[in-house]
Amino acid sequence: MNKDSTTWFTSWFDTPFYHILYKDRDDTEAQHFMDTLTDYLNIPENGKILDLACGRGRHAVYLNSLGFDVTGADLSENSISYAKQFENDTLHFDVHDMCKPYNKPFDAIFNLFTSFGYFEKDAYNLHTINAIKTDLNETGFGVIDFMNSEFVIDNLVPEEVKTVDGINFNLKRYVKDGYIVKNISFTADGEDFEFQERVRAFTLADFEAFFEQAGVFLLDIFGDYKLHKYNAKTSERLVMIFK
Repeated sequence: MNKDSTTWFTSWFDTPFYHILYKDRDDTEAQHFMDTLTDYLNIPENGKILDLACGRGRHAVYLNSLGFDVTGADLSENSISYAKQFENDTLHFDVHDMCKPYNKPFDAIFNLFTSFGYFEKDAYNLHTINAIKTDLNETGFGVIDFMNSEFVIDNLVPEEVKTVDGINFNLKRYVKDGYIVKNISFTADGEDFEFQERVRAFTLADFEAFFEQAGVFLLDIFGDYKLHKYNAKTSERLVMIFK
């Protein structure tokens, strides 16, 4: 089953296999990140947070448990359908295109775990930052948690096989035309599947250009989930706080 690479995220994220492949993500690390980040930003009690590109809602659910009023938004209908089981009076999930404003004011908008840079056209990436700007209230903060592309490229593992739930996922990684690409092939239930992830290898300078175009101010830059100082060569993450 071959998928059109220009819309890879609309197909791959909506399959159960995406969630199987990445089921071992470190929830403890993610929760500590949310603790550290919300403390650093001093988000008010019962503050409103938009988790943009929330997936199945693991960050949103935890943020809600901390006492925040959280909305999770994602393009994947299957992910949102799954996440809706966790809804309550202060936790809601919606299918939403992150290129467009949600049209509600928030104290903070989080775009986490490299949920940016999927689009072929830079205009769409800029639209996303403009949408975040539109939905922030006067004192609100935007946060983009992106991979540190320079570190990722320097440490790229070209090929590996990852076995999860009895499925052998064959992974091939490479850099092409400014994208970090991962080809994913596997067999499940007697059928062969092929998917591809393509993320723009944006650098801090690229984001600074986007922020300038959008008219937002970059406040802080961190290099990991403990909010340590960013280093282009050694940091695994690029965590940017702006308003």
